Amino acid sequence: MTKQTDEKKTIEWAALETLLAKVEKPGRYIGGEYQAIIKEKADVRFGFAFPDQYEIGMSSLGLQILYEILNQQADIACERLFAPAPDMEEEMRRVGLPLFTLETRTKAAALDLLGFSLQYELSYTNVLNMLDLAGLPLLAVERGDEHPLILAGGPCVFNPEPVADFFDCFAIGDGEEILLDLIAAYKESRQLGEGRAELLHRLAKISGLYVPSLYEPVYLDNGRLQGHRPLVPGLPAQIKKRLVMDLDQFKHPQNPIVPFIETVHDRAVVELFRGCTRGCRFCQAGMIYRPVRERSSDGIFDLASELIDCSGYDELSLLSLATNDYSDIENLIDRLMKLGRQRQVALSLPSLRLDAFSFKVLDEIQKYKKTGLTFAPEAGTQRLRDVINKTITEEDIYGGLEQAFQLGWTTVKLYFMIGLPTEEDDDIDGIAAMAANIVKLGRQVLGKNFGRMNLTVSVSHFVPKPHTPFQWFPQNHRALLIKKIERLQEAFRTLRGGVRLQYHDPAQSHIEAILAKGGRETSAIILQAWKNGARFDSWREYFDYDRWLQAASDSGVDSDFYALRDLSTAEYLPWEIIDTGVDKEYLAAEWEKAGRAEWTPDCRQGCTACGVNRLGFGVCPSYSKPTTAMAAQTPLKEGRADV
Repeated sequence: MTKQTDEKKTIEWAALETLLAKVEKPGRYIGGEYQAIIKEKADVRFGFAFPDQYEIGMSSLGLQILYEILNQQADIACERLFAPAPDMEEEMRRVGLPLFTLETRTKAAALDLLGFSLQYELSYTNVLNMLDLAGLPLLAVERGDEHPLILAGGPCVFNPEPVADFFDCFAIGDGEEILLDLIAAYKESRQLGEGRAELLHRLAKISGLYVPSLYEPVYLDNGRLQGHRPLVPGLPAQIKKRLVMDLDQFKHPQNPIVPFIETVHDRAVVELFRGCTRGCRFCQAGMIYRPVRERSSDGIFDLASELIDCSGYDELSLLSLATNDYSDIENLIDRLMKLGRQRQVALSLPSLRLDAFSFKVLDEIQKYKKTGLTFAPEAGTQRLRDVINKTITEEDIYGGLEQAFQLGWTTVKLYFMIGLPTEEDDDIDGIAAMAANIVKLGRQVLGKNFGRMNLTVSVSHFVPKPHTPFQWFPQNHRALLIKKIERLQEAFRTLRGGVRLQYHDPAQSHIEAILAKGGRETSAIILQAWKNGARFDSWREYFDYDRWLQAASDSGVDSDFYALRDLSTAEYLPWEIIDTGVDKEYLAAEWEKAGRAEWTPDCRQGCTACGVNRLGFGVCPSYSKPTTAMAAQTPLKEGRADV
């Protein structure tokens, strides 16, 4: 590929400096943080773009891991780009300053590759805004050999079709190896003097890479999708996700960038494992990240020790979908607690279950860090929890909270969803009833300290996601969700004792569902919404529902075709071009079991035949390392204690 010959590929510091005094938090844009890596010369310059503000992007462990892996290659420079806040965007457009990297202030358009991390669907208009700020064509078909290759990874690319028109390539699955393979192919193509078309054909042959321009959606006479047709002989019918089976071979990040300003998750983070075996039917992460792959206990401890030494953070967090499911959790936490005491570092443990060991840990943690406890019942009744395969019971919640109150914890947050399949009024009322029971329990246990109790009930609107058993479920209409919120508000008016109800905007959830379940035609809605001024749609203060409704109308696309329509399990869905390893037949069987409120056990207690072994890694590690409780076939309590 031939790159642009503009002599000035970077912006001068003076041009940036004049803007910094006019915007909030100039630290977002200056770079130069501790342990940031600056390479003035590199054979390949890769831009890691996070389509949200700096504080959110710098909290991404994936960014830190891939940044370090790529920069360990002598001939690759990985640099960061974030979506400028609206005040900075206004100043940049006013003076004509293009989007640039933090490390060397290289113009985004002068990079070789620009890779976006798509973590949530409501960031899609930010992607377009960043491309526009870079001076790059928004549509892949309009970009030529002189432009950087635009690619994306992250959980959202498990349905890449809504943004397929904007990207040249998608990296499906774990990025540690696939990005290196992609860059190697890019270098080889460039050395051979190939153009963009030849490069894309080369990339499409690499496992885990999806080049949407080489696949054509095929529709039935009724307008429904029939499938994807490869336009080049030899391409796979489906793109299988890439997996890293041995996480210990990637001991990262060892030297994380330490921001100058406070970020959303301002602490050192170590990943325990990837994947989850719980089988919650609403949870996309629990399906697309199968099978479970653990880091070794010694590897985690060594990495934690190195992170504490090199970063200066006074808090260490363990990252996973369910902390207690780590096979050596008791021994590991005991070692890390001792390490924390030695180094004066607090330990943050999300997703602990409510068992004796967890409360022993909580009792220790509260000696140097007093925070709140978080539980996720998700549904207000046991019947509905059985539908969604969430095994936590009210006995678990009340028994756990009683112990927590006895230990002196007074701040509690509960997470629920409304709009779940088969939901009835009793399920909505059950949320308020649980809150009332917790208040009563707190009054009994806390006694004179009851006045310090703070209970927050946070309610989100269920968004059906691809590759889950609930992918066929139509999202509740916005009007119905509003009625359910009003019912909750009425029930909560009678509660006393420091209870607060929080809820999400159903309009945002409606747009999220459209973007999560849409087909390739959805790109037209996203493009029009951006033209209408949509930015930072995951931020309530910037989201404008009318812009999206107008965009759907202007584009002539039925925005609710997948989001609000009953889907048949026999129907071909846009995201079936991606193979997660979990069989469609398994998801359909789970969907049917949900209708019967039938529970499926944790697959560490025995294989549930999801099909992920088709990916060819041998014995499924999801049940090769059961915890002590699992081995004894003891039901596990799933309340979360985020501390």
